[in-house]
Amino acid sequence: MRVAVFHREGSPLAIEDRQTPTPRPGELVLKVAYCGICGTDLHATEKSAIPLEPGTVLGHEFSGTVAASAAPGWQPGDRIIGLPLYECDDCRALGGCRDRLGILCGRTKVIGLAADTPGGYAEYLTLPAHNALRVPDSVALREAALTEPLSVGAHAVRLAGTLFGARVLVIGAGPIGLAVTIFARLSGARHVVVSELDPVRRERAATLGAGTTLDPAAEQVGTAFARSASGLPDVIFECVGAPGLLRQCIDIAPVHGRIVVVGVCRHEDAILPRIAIRKELTVQFALGYTREEFALVLDMLAARRIDTSALVSDVIGLDALPAMFESLRRPNPRAKVLIDPSA
Repeated sequence: MRVAVFHREGSPLAIEDRQTPTPRPGELVLKVAYCGICGTDLHATEKSAIPLEPGTVLGHEFSGTVAASAAPGWQPGDRIIGLPLYECDDCRALGGCRDRLGILCGRTKVIGLAADTPGGYAEYLTLPAHNALRVPDSVALREAALTEPLSVGAHAVRLAGTLFGARVLVIGAGPIGLAVTIFARLSGARHVVVSELDPVRRERAATLGAGTTLDPAAEQVGTAFARSASGLPDVIFECVGAPGLLRQCIDIAPVHGRIVVVGVCRHEDAILPRIAIRKELTVQFALGYTREEFALVLDMLAARRIDTSALVSDVIGLDALPAMFESLRRPNPRAKVLIDPSA
């Protein structure tokens, strides 16, 4: 099978041939239909205190069909997605993490982020059957591949607590910011305002539920938000992960405001705790999702409560992947880029 392999920082992904996997007991081999390129993939291949292993096949946002099954209840041809998790050897036989920590467990590996758990930048991958979910007949596999990033948004909104009637600020209109925007609106927020530098992304956010969009380069975000929503944001979602943004959120938030940090900042950052203390702010960090949130997203896709038409900007084949991957390191207007390994 053909795969895209990371070898070293500063070098593009390499398209190579590898042996098609065979499932071990309790596993499925998935024929990949679509796999999304995630910002986490880009960051993982950059200089870091925890470098990515050479030989890793990235890709944790995948959908496809069962090509081979070594688990009861699953047959070739079944349409599936999966939580991209491989629990430790002790817990895998139990059908999941014994402490119910999921992606938060330090012994769990993420498919596509370790050399021994290759991901969806490939024609096939393996995953534990207990982490697979069936895709409803009414949901296309292209839509289903968006379940993972949409679940990140659902998880962040759930951690924020009630949003009914709230004023909400979303910083960033990349795929995760868009997912948060969708679920904030679905959760009954009165005002959903998105701050984003790129005009194409601002337009996309408006299509997906933002009542107002702001250009942070044109005006101070807190001032612009207060004018558009007649008050300061009750909840702020930071969906970029750039240094300085958490400090900005703390400055903008009102007394008893809530901040949910969804963007992954991979560098040291600085805040002034005294400002947050004087306001008695709640700062919640969010990571990943749960199986229940995957199931929720699939149900909402099946019920047509989420419009995915604006979420995908490009679909490419494996041969185009190395160049596209490098281009996404720079600021760009794209939404989700999906890989179709058969293209």
